[in-house]
Amino acid sequence: MNLYSKLLEYNELKIPVMMVTVVSKSGEGPVDVGKKMLVAKNGDAFGTVGGGALEYEAREYCKELLHQGKSTMIKYILKEGKVVNDATTLPMICGGVVELFFEYIGAKGYVVIFGGGHCGKALVKVLKTMDYHVTIIDDRIDVYNQIEGADRKVNMNYADFIDAEGIEDNSYVIISTPSHKYDFNVIHKVFELKLKPKYMGMLCSREKLKDFMAKTYEEFGEDIDLSNFYSPIGLNTGGGSPEEIAISIAAEMLVVEYNKPGHNHLRNV
Repeated sequence: MNLYSKLLEYNELKIPVMMVTVVSKSGEGPVDVGKKMLVAKNGDAFGTVGGGALEYEAREYCKELLHQGKSTMIKYILKEGKVVNDATTLPMICGGVVELFFEYIGAKGYVVIFGGGHCGKALVKVLKTMDYHVTIIDDRIDVYNQIEGADRKVNMNYADFIDAEGIEDNSYVIISTPSHKYDFNVIHKVFELKLKPKYMGMLCSREKLKDFMAKTYEEFGEDIDLSNFYSPIGLNTGGGSPEEIAISIAAEMLVVEYNKPGHNHLRNV
């Protein structure tokens, strides 16, 4: 019960965790079916799946899965030197076989929206139907006060937010500020600090994109990696209202999330 209390605590703090459960066991081994271990993204761990090399391996694998936001099942052979197909051999002498279920519990993904205007507000509503964790930043107090539904909202200069907190690896970054200058500052701050979002999309016209690209190449060189940069943002659905644009952006994010190629308007600049 203490383990589930911890799970609720981390859920309230919006900290992702892995719940590791022993789902099967044959032969000898230092663990029983049903035992659980909780590993949080901040490094904390509670409970046990047997100790020793098995538990060490499970904790290390949790770090990778927390980074990916994925669940999976792994079979372990508790006998050094023994090789079995589709199983991981551990430096142990017990000789048994254990299966662990690694369950990711947390947000579907982390989204940072720079700009709380009409499109930013509409996008929050769409993304929260899919369990994304959404942070939205706007430096206009009147706009900030009207933002609803986000997990977190910040009244702060856009680029200053990145200096203060950075951007989490593999997150989704949406740039829709009220000024092309602010858009430029945000994206160039990401490049300058060599941050690694999974997706970075900018709301703009094709003409503004040409100007942006020229300035970007001038400052960072033409070999800059733009493989995660999408602009004009969103799949080409044809809709132009804030709500329709929000749906097109969310759709493009999902295409990137699930690595689905061949969609109109999905491209790297």
